[in-house]
Formats: sequence, C-alpha cells, structure tokens
Amino acid sequence: MTHSIKSPSLSSTRSSLTCGELLVQWLEYYGVETVFGIPGVHTVELYRGLPNTKIRHITPRHEQGAGFMADGYYRASGKIGVCFIITGPGMTNIMTAMAQALADSIPMLIISSVNKVKDTGSGEGHLHELHDQQGMVSKVALTSKTIWQPESLPKVIAEAFALFNGARPGPVHIQLPIDVITADASHVEKPPRSNTSADHVSLPQIMRPLPNPAQLDLIIESLKTAKNPVLLYGGGCVDVDQDAQKLAELIDAPTFLTINAKGLLPPRHRLSLGSNQSLAAGRAVITEADWVLAIGTELGETDYDVFFNGGFRINGTLIRIDCDAAQLQRPFRADIAVLGDAQLAISGLCARLKGQAFDHQALDHKALSRVNNAKQALLKEITPDFAGQNALLQLIRDEVEDVIFVGDSTQPVYSGNLGFEALSTRRWFNSSTGFGTLGYGLPAAIGAMIGSKVPVVSLIGDGGIQFTIAELICAAELELPLIVLLWNNQGYGEIRRYMEEGGLPLIGVNIKTPNFESLAAGFGAGYRRITDKQQLLDALKTDTKGKQPIIYEIDESDAFLTEMGKDFACFT
Repeated sequence: MTHSIKSPSLSSTRSSLTCGELLVQWLEYYGVETVFGIPGVHTVELYRGLPNTKIRHITPRHEQGAGFMADGYYRASGKIGVCFIITGPGMTNIMTAMAQALADSIPMLIISSVNKVKDTGSGEGHLHELHDQQGMVSKVALTSKTIWQPESLPKVIAEAFALFNGARPGPVHIQLPIDVITADASHVEKPPRSNTSADHVSLPQIMRPLPNPAQLDLIIESLKTAKNPVLLYGGGCVDVDQDAQKLAELIDAPTFLTINAKGLLPPRHRLSLGSNQSLAAGRAVITEADWVLAIGTELGETDYDVFFNGGFRINGTLIRIDCDAAQLQRPFRADIAVLGDAQLAISGLCARLKGQAFDHQALDHKALSRVNNAKQALLKEITPDFAGQNALLQLIRDEVEDVIFVGDSTQPVYSGNLGFEALSTRRWFNSSTGFGTLGYGLPAAIGAMIGSKVPVVSLIGDGGIQFTIAELICAAELELPLIVLLWNNQGYGEIRRYMEEGGLPLIGVNIKTPNFESLAAGFGAGYRRITDKQQLLDALKTDTKGKQPIIYEIDESDAFLTEMGKDFACFT
C-alpha cells in the first residue's frame, strides 16, 4: 500500500495575501538576498511568495549544511543568511550549525514551521511533532519566538534584526504554525515602499551602545602609567576601519589578533604578533604586560589556550570593550569595563590620544623591541609540519587574488590559526573556534562563495568532509569554482595523535578513507592529486576560473610540503 501526504495548502478560495507571502516581503525589506532551505510539506507555503521578490533560494542537501552555509555567507559578506527549515527533524538537524554560530557570534535567521496551533505540544503523534520545539531550539539561539497570529509578524521580524544590529549577534529562531503560514494576512502591516526608483525605503538604523566618554577618558588616564601595554583584538572588531591599526601605533603596543580578527592589521606589521597568544613566546608578552586592552574578544579558550594547558594569564590592569555586558566580566574580570561599539570606542580612543598633551615617546613602551624578541622566540617553536602547512596556505593567498579560506577542524587550519596572516578581515575563518564542530568547512565555503563572489578555498580533512560531503553536489549545481583542499591523513589524525601521546588505544580513529576521485566524479566535481608546488600553482590559475568545484587531495606525508616549509618566513 502506498501513502500520500497532502500538503497543508490553502483552500480554493485562497487569501489574496498569506502570512507566508507577507513574511518574504518583510525579509526583502530588511535586505535579505539569499535563503537556504530544503522544502518540506510543512514549509512549502513559505515558498509561494519567493518568485515575487529578488530573494535567491539555495537548496543544500541537509539542514546542517543550510546552517553552515548561512554562517559562511555572513562571515564572508557581512549579509544576514536566512534558512527555511521544516518542523521537527529539520530543526534537530540544524541545531549543530546554530550552536557553532552562537559560540562565534554569527547572526543568522532560522525560520521554521511548527505543527498547527491546536496541535503544537499536544503529544498526539502528529507528523514531525516535538515535545517542545521552541524550548529545545532556544538553547542554541539568542531568542526563539512563535508567531501565533499574522498580526505579530512585522514586530517579530523587526525584533530579530534589532538583535542582529544592536547587540552581540547570534542565531535567531522564528517558528510559525503551518496554519498561521497559510492564514490571511491581507490586513497586516506591509513593508513601507519608497516613491523613488529605489526598491525600498532606508531601514531604521539600530546601533550598538555608544561607549561612555568618561570611561574612554579613564582608559587614557590609566595608559599614562603603563610601561608594557598589550592590545588584544577579537572578532568583534572585524568591521573596524584603519583606526584599529592607528590605535596600536598610538599606544605603541604589541598587538594580537584572534582567529576571527585576522587581517585587521596588515601582514608583518611591526607591532603585530599575529594570532600566537597560545604559544609560549606570545603568551609571555601578555603575562608580562602591566596594561592589557582587549576589544571585541571573549578571551576564550579556543583563541588564547588552543593547547588546553590552562596557562593563559593576565596579570596587569585589564581594560575590556565589548557590546555584550555579560561578557565584560568573563572569563577574566575587567578593571575598566566599557559597554559599547568597537568602532566607536576605537575611534574615540584614537581621537583622545592624538589630542593629548603628553609626550608619547616619553612613555617609552619599547614595543618594537618586545615584538622582535617575541618573534625570535616564536621562531624556535616552529616545527617542519607547521612550516610546511603555513607555506602552502601563504602560497595560495599570494597566488589567488582576494581568496577566502574557510576551514574545518583539520591540521592545516590549526597551523594556520597560529601562523597564517590574512590580507584583510573576513578572509580566514573556521569551525575550530567556539563550538568546534566537524563538517563545517565545505558548506560554509559554499555560503562564503555565494555571499562574496570571490575565490574560496575550503580547508577540510578526509574525516571531516564525510560529515557533509553531500553538499559538494550543491556547489556543482551552482557551478561554483570552489577549491576543496582535502587534507588526507587517513582518518581522524589529530585525535589519533592525541591518543598516541596519552598512551590510549587507537580505537575509532583509523577509519576507512573513500576514493575521493570517484566521489568527486559522482558529485559532478573535478579532482586533482596535488604532489608538487608548481602543479598546484598551475592548477590554481585555471581552476579558480572554472565552473565546477574541484577537490585538491594532499597527503600529509608528501615531501613537497617539507620542501616548501624550508623557505617559509614566519613571524618576520
């Protein structure tokens, strides 16, 4: 016997405007350009109005992939990614991606269905029913709201975008019962339209808090007695302009960048110590500092203690600037805590330092000598593997203009998180920070390429790619010339090393590796086995201009990596 499922469609006397149709109008008004989603019987009515907008729909092959795509889309472009997700299994599937976004302060809007108003939470065994979908999802979101009637739609959407723009960002979930999606909304407030040639009126500007001027004055006053200041920039500064560099120079302080802040200072800037605050030599600079200014960083383990040895310390006066009041006192208590927008705070500090009467040279922070001494010590910590992997990344960066690296949790990413320097912000990000999920690198790279329209390289291991390899066919369908740099160490190499060092039995880490050449062909992608530097250079010249994704498989034991590493100039 066969069964058919009737979609929750409208009656023959369909409303002139459904709540689902009005929803996409409001999304377009707020500047949404792309929706990632997999249609299901509970969400099809969200799609009815899409053809009447300029919003593009992308179909991933799994809801987790949809969330990762929305994440990478925002990180590369600064534009909000939206996901349409079905009730129940769709939401449980996307929660991993939401947790990664929440940990890394990445905004995304998840719009899902839920069972009919009378059936929600009934426990009667309806299709896709969860005991408490909103309660479950709220644990990995800034907020989760249910639109119980069409009249609430404009207010709930406005609240979501207010959170994205006015506070520490993260994922927001909005769910609509399937009978609310199809309900008449012709009487509900519509998005305002302009009378000009432009499609929409200007959006109301919602800004993060202005920093308190008295507190900025207090920071400058405290600087006057500092002998060894240090500056720490985090991902909250990703859109700060050249004032970030000016502030470092005005303070004359060694400067560190978190993984998500890479590119804020140009490579080899004289005051930059990159992202090496977890290495002993970098850590010593911070430990010895008597004055530490941390801006837009949560001072978290995955940026400041990546070897998880618990040795990161701040001994000097700690000044913190953040848009999240709660974060200002965790995990380190701030002596001066400023709630405010990073750009405005940095600009305000620069203006005060330029206008101060005191002699900057008299402060004698000896920053350049401190940085150079630290770089010499860092050079002693370089291993051949570290040098080879960073040389590979630097070669690609210098060969492919404006390239973005999107990484999973894999060895070249770990090495690059320390030694790689991006040419600008939003050009290096990965899932080894915060939540630390596997499978992120491929779908997030697809989202990044859709959002930025520049060359993208996905850095992913042979184990991690098996989590989300189905998304390769999505890239092929979109004709994206995505480079998938596949690091093959025949299993879960990093965990295997950890087990070996701990004297643990090697169980579950030596997994069977697929034939990636055959897999690539099946998914409509190209394939190259890279074994030579020149081969890589030649391939990049053609493949980044093609119309299909391509896998570059590299074995971690290849000798050409060691040779490249010999010429790698790191920290100098």
